[in-house]
Amino acid sequence: MNRKAVVTIFFCSILITVLFVGIHTFYSRNSTTYDVDVYVGVDAAYDNMIELKACIDQVKDFTNIFVLGSTGITLDAIKLNEMCEYISARDLNFATYTHTTENTTINFNQSAWTTYAKQHWSDKFLGLYSYDEPGGHQIDVDHPYMIVTEADSYSDAANKYTQNLHNYISEFLALNSALITSDYVLYEYGYRAGYDLVMAEYAWNHSRPLNTALCRGSATMHGKEWGVMLTYTYDIAPYLASGSELYQDMVTAYQNGAKYILIFDYAMETETLTAHGILQQEHLDALRQFWEYVKTHPRPNNPVNERVAYVLPPDFGYGFRGSDDWIWGLWKNSVLSNKIWTDVNTYSQQYGQKFDILYADSLNFDNWAYSKLIYWNGTVQTKP
Repeated sequence: MNRKAVVTIFFCSILITVLFVGIHTFYSRNSTTYDVDVYVGVDAAYDNMIELKACIDQVKDFTNIFVLGSTGITLDAIKLNEMCEYISARDLNFATYTHTTENTTINFNQSAWTTYAKQHWSDKFLGLYSYDEPGGHQIDVDHPYMIVTEADSYSDAANKYTQNLHNYISEFLALNSALITSDYVLYEYGYRAGYDLVMAEYAWNHSRPLNTALCRGSATMHGKEWGVMLTYTYDIAPYLASGSELYQDMVTAYQNGAKYILIFDYAMETETLTAHGILQQEHLDALRQFWEYVKTHPRPNNPVNERVAYVLPPDFGYGFRGSDDWIWGLWKNSVLSNKIWTDVNTYSQQYGQKFDILYADSLNFDNWAYSKLIYWNGTVQTKP
């Protein structure tokens, strides 16, 4: 073999080695895995135990929470214990739905069971999901479950709503477990009433940025966690959005700091009067894809002192579903609502993930830590 051949082989060997090291380094840097710092899972609101167990087994490898969302399970101690044990055995956390009942045939002691759950399942039991969409029921005019049906002013409506909702959930607040709900309006007043976690519903064609800003802003002022519930886009099958849309919604919630991200799994078939799950393979695939995303993508750092907040008038219980939405389900104020609607949409586009919405009379408002506050009346405050 001549010298040129030897030199050629030598340099080829070096080149191959360098390429191998480079490729290995690239994949090493891009295959970093992170601890999952969000609760991802399903809220199943049906009571078919066979279907529930099948759903749990479908999602257990790419979720870490399962919510038992039907009183057909959660007010029956035997069924409830069996399902909680099944969930726990698959290394999932769980929460259970609870509701006051006047049905004298139901013999279930929520207080005693909650104590048992804390002792038996320890930190896998994350709390009680109590009631559902109280704010939505208030904003939707003439809804049968409106908490306040008449008031003299915005302030009167806010005080009545907060106090009445607090009274409704007080028996569960007394159990010293995290109290959870989801809603599509009035998140601030859910926290004021006593909830530890309010999840904004990504549903229908409601604005994701505005509901994120409202829920995260309220949670921030109250020093609480917040989350997102992905629920109906349609009122008939397939109910949920496509898998790709759900995936994008989950990524959006995660990037904005949501601690809980759940998909609502329930459909009522009126023809047969039977409830069942609605998750399709594309939704399961979206969950799996999102689980992998979380493990390889740390959250963006959006600290409060780098965010901007828009400040609403005190007690302004506006629905934020359009420029002419109801206020407390009792009044309309087109001039003020139109201005605020235009403002929040403009600033949401301008500041993106660094935008929150607050109330001027929110808890701890005087100790705000945002970089800037923009008030509904045009006043601007900048943090020194």
